[in-house]
Amino acid sequence: MNKEFIMQGGTPITSELATELRKLVFGTAGIPMRAEWLQTSFVFGAAGKDELAYGLRSPRNATRGMLSVVQGFILKYLLFARKPSRAAATANPLMATAEMQRDALFNALLEILRIISDKGKVTMVLPSADEVFVDHSATYFHDTVTEKLYTFTLSPNEELEHFLKRNFQYFTEEETPGTLLFLYSAVLTRSMGKVRTDLDSSKSMPLTMGNHEEGSLMIVTLLLTGRATPYIHNGVINVGDENSYAVAQYGVLKRCMIGLLLWDTESTSAAVNQSRQPGSRLKTPNYPIWITSCTGHYGVIFNRNPDLLRNYHAESRFDVNYYSCSGHQILMTIDNRTYNEQALVMLERQPITPESSSQTVGKQAKDEAITAVGGAAAGGGVAGASGGGGVGGAASGASAGNDVVAKEESTLNTPLQRLIHTKWEEATISFHVQPSMLSYLFSTTQ
Repeated sequence: MNKEFIMQGGTPITSELATELRKLVFGTAGIPMRAEWLQTSFVFGAAGKDELAYGLRSPRNATRGMLSVVQGFILKYLLFARKPSRAAATANPLMATAEMQRDALFNALLEILRIISDKGKVTMVLPSADEVFVDHSATYFHDTVTEKLYTFTLSPNEELEHFLKRNFQYFTEEETPGTLLFLYSAVLTRSMGKVRTDLDSSKSMPLTMGNHEEGSLMIVTLLLTGRATPYIHNGVINVGDENSYAVAQYGVLKRCMIGLLLWDTESTSAAVNQSRQPGSRLKTPNYPIWITSCTGHYGVIFNRNPDLLRNYHAESRFDVNYYSCSGHQILMTIDNRTYNEQALVMLERQPITPESSSQTVGKQAKDEAITAVGGAAAGGGVAGASGGGGVGGAASGASAGNDVVAKEESTLNTPLQRLIHTKWEEATISFHVQPSMLSYLFSTTQ
C-alpha cells in the first residue's frame, strides 16, 4: 500500500466503484477510453516571455472543453482576483510568470471543486505508481489509471487547499492523466447518483458523449454550474403533452461566475438554434468571461473590465479577446452604437401629444429607451448588463489604418461572428486579425 496516500487519508478504489465510474463517464468499462484522457494534463505556454503565457495548451481532443472552462477560471483569477505586489500592479496580468501560472491554475481548480461541492465534502483521486486494485476482465478493461486510484474525502476549505498544493504535480506534469484525475474528482465530488440525475437518466447517456470531438457540453456545465445538465436554459421547464406526465428539465438555477455562448451549424432552423441558446444566467455572468462552443470548437472570450456587465454605457464599444487552447488569440472590437442610435431615432420620430407634457414625456421615454437598449445589447437579458472597460478606451485609440482593416474584416460572415451575435445581436464586429486565422481556428485540423 502507498504509505503516503494512506497517511493522507486515501482509500484504494473498489472494483464496483471503478466499473461504475468508467460506465458513467465513458459509457462502458469493457473497452479502453480515448487515449487523450490518459495523456493530457494542465500545461501552460512559456512563462513570462510569451504574450499568451496566461493560456493552457493542448492538441485538439476530447479534453478541450474541460480545459477551456479551467482557462476561464484562470483568467478570472489573473484579471480580477489576484492581489499583486505594488511593483507588479502595473504589469500586464496576461504576461504570466511561472509563479502566476501556478497560482492561477491552483485557484481555478480549487474554485471549480468548491462550486461543485456546494459547501459539502470534496472527493479527489490520485493514482498509485504500481498498485492495481481491480482485476482485468471481460467487464473491466484496464486503462492504467482508474484501477490504480486512491480516493480522498476532504473538507472544501483548508484541508482541500493543503491537499491540492501537496499533490499539484499529478495534475500538471506533461503527458500525464491530469485532466482525467480532475474529471473523476469533479464527478465524485458531485456524486455519481446526482450526476446520473443531472444527465437525465432516462436517456442513458455517458458524461463524455463520445461523438463530440472536443468534449461534451455536460462536462462544461458540471464545471461551470456544479451540475452536469444538458439543459442550459434558466430554471426548470416542465415538458410533456396530453398523453404523458410532465417531466422537469433542470437548467441553470442561478447566475454563474463565468458564462457560456454557443453557436452550432448542425441545424439551419432558427427555432431549433434558438432553443439551444443559453439563458441569461449563462449569457450574462458575474464576470465578463464566457466559455464558447462554436461549430464544435471550444474557446474563451473575455474582457478586462470588471464592470462590463454592470454599466451599459461601457457596452457601447469595447474590445474582447478570443483564446483557444490551441495557443491562438483573436482581438475583436464589438460596437453597439449604431443599434443604440437607431433605436433613439425611431423613438424621436414617434408623434408627441399635448404640448404641455411633450417635453416631460419625451425626456422620460428617451431615458427609458436608453436603458432598454442597453439591456437588449447585453443579449443575455439581465438588467444592468454591460461594460467595456479599460479595453473600450484602448479600442477608441486604435490607429486609422487598423480601423480600416477592421472595418473590412467586420463584413466577414464567420462562425465567430455568428457566435458573438448570439449575445450582442445587432453589434458591428471588427476582427483585428487576418481572415486566414479565423478559418484556421474553426477548421478540423487545429
